[in-house]
Amino acid sequence: MADDELDAFRESWKRELTCKKDEQRPAGAAPPSWDVPGQSGPRDSKNRYFEDLKNVTKASSPLKAEEDGCTEDEGCAGEEGGKAPEETEDQPEYVSIARSLLDGRTSPLLDRIQEERTRRKRQYHNRTNDCSTSLQQQLQPQRKVKRDKELVDQLIQDLNEVNDIPFFDIELPYELALKIFQYLDCTELGRCAQVSRAWRVLAEDSVLWFKMCTREGYHQDASVSDSPCWKSTLRDCRNSAKTVSSNWKNRVGSISQLQFELGKVLCDVSSCDNFVLAGYTSGDVRLWDTLHWDSKASFLKPNSLSAYTDPRPHVSHVQVNSTVAAAAYEDGCVDLWSTETGGQPLYHYQSPGRIQALALSPDSPVLGSAAGPDVRLDAADDCGYWRTVCRAQLPKTVESLVLVPGRGQQGPLAALAAGEAVLLLDPRDDEPRTLHSVYGHPITCLDASDSDVALGVKRTGWAMHDGGNKIHVYSLETGKSAACVGNSPGDFTCINLRDSPPHLLVCGNKDRRVRVFDLRAGSSVASLYAHHLGVTSVQADDWKIVSGGGEGLVCVWEMRMGAKLWEMHNRHPVRHVSFNTSNLVTANIPDDKSPRGACITDDDLTAHRRHRGVICHYDFSEDALSQDHILPICRSDFTESYGYNYNISLTVPYDRLSGSHPSH
Repeated sequence: MADDELDAFRESWKRELTCKKDEQRPAGAAPPSWDVPGQSGPRDSKNRYFEDLKNVTKASSPLKAEEDGCTEDEGCAGEEGGKAPEETEDQPEYVSIARSLLDGRTSPLLDRIQEERTRRKRQYHNRTNDCSTSLQQQLQPQRKVKRDKELVDQLIQDLNEVNDIPFFDIELPYELALKIFQYLDCTELGRCAQVSRAWRVLAEDSVLWFKMCTREGYHQDASVSDSPCWKSTLRDCRNSAKTVSSNWKNRVGSISQLQFELGKVLCDVSSCDNFVLAGYTSGDVRLWDTLHWDSKASFLKPNSLSAYTDPRPHVSHVQVNSTVAAAAYEDGCVDLWSTETGGQPLYHYQSPGRIQALALSPDSPVLGSAAGPDVRLDAADDCGYWRTVCRAQLPKTVESLVLVPGRGQQGPLAALAAGEAVLLLDPRDDEPRTLHSVYGHPITCLDASDSDVALGVKRTGWAMHDGGNKIHVYSLETGKSAACVGNSPGDFTCINLRDSPPHLLVCGNKDRRVRVFDLRAGSSVASLYAHHLGVTSVQADDWKIVSGGGEGLVCVWEMRMGAKLWEMHNRHPVRHVSFNTSNLVTANIPDDKSPRGACITDDDLTAHRRHRGVICHYDFSEDALSQDHILPICRSDFTESYGYNYNISLTVPYDRLSGSHPSH
């Protein structure tokens, strides 16, 4: 049955080719030599394709031409539109290039391909040798029809070769083909997977999808063997990211207040990744792990000297990263704990005066502190022992201190703001070097990324006629100014350069506006009227901005549209805003640490909660509303006294009270 269908297909092609050529050729006209450019007459595009294919096949297969008995002397090339040697030399260069590409002469494995084609052609001609001989004797006048029939056979054979010998199986090794495919994105890989089975195996290789997953920021610490199908893993990560983004925009998730009632008034808050650190006027320091609410490292004990001081000094500054937590007290003491074990401090030192600034590197164990004009840097060595690596004394009091992230093996580098000057402190240098200094123009805020330092400058006098207050950005590599943006009459109160997207800077001002600047163009990307008492803290990513104001509002903005998505209000100014992909931490810290009319020594501490400040943790992840997400109060034990500061009165344990329930 298959042979009959193939014969019928050949006969239909033969009749179609013969009829169309007879209709287009004028009576008594010779066959046009269409191979020469500019002399081709009107003809069907299918005939041209098959005649070109035949000519290329005959040129690349001299064995086939000898078996058919056609040589140049017999005029076969002239009958089929073949070209004489002198005509070939006059052809344009692109024609010869096209013929070489069709012939496979550019392939590095030409011998192998030619051998495979020759073997198939010999096998084909051995089967049809007898039939071809009889047809040549009987149908000598109908040579043209016979050649059209051979073109159809050749087309079928070429299609079989394409299916049987994939390109990447013959001409490229698997590793080299995989190297080419790694430059494609998801859409292009999906299209390539539909070409053939060989391409589908390449397009669905686990190494390709693993690299694509890590390149987009998912599973940075994973290996190829961690997932059986990285393609599905990437799809799940993208769907989860879309859900989290939608939850952010619609304020769908859970909110919890991190409170420590025995700590009295909140003094300072810091957060990094899943850790939140808070210091209180009682001298206590509390650490929360938002991934493991019941972590044993929650309570950090003070050093032995401060523990027995009565009254204990207030906590002035706190800082935390993924490995250590630090706190500075009013008496000049500095304690350092491990976020994994908690308990007693790992490191402790005493400064001669009150700590004005405290900074902890976000990605390395380096601690910087400033007490008046004295600055010191402490770091951990390879064995984990902390020691002082640098001390310096500046002519003026240090007001801001920032550690440059991403230093790695280069050693710590600190940016200091003292009066009108910004200096860089490097332990390898003999003394701090000045980065910026303009007399009479004090520094109002400071931040640093791994390559730049941004500082807000307050202009006074005649300098206000030059556009108002500015933000200067300096390159750490060259030490020169890289950009100067802003022209606000109000003072810049906060800058976030480290957490901002590349080439963007977000800042807050006393003129109630949040601004985003493009450092490459030096222009403003967004200017949002946000807080009527001034902006106190701000952070942005590639699509949203979160800002906090002095009136206690936390606002979430859509950057591209400049529209407010939602807001939350609490008493006291917002002094801390920090978020990652799915979590947001805000802190409302009161300015008055000893509120009038509030007796902190009372037993009922909840009566004065409005004076203490609040820490809010927002979770916008997919499982934020699941039953497993239980607040710490719901997991507190009746044996822990600190768990009963929520107006919940458990008089006796359950097993001592038969037939009754605890009163609430």
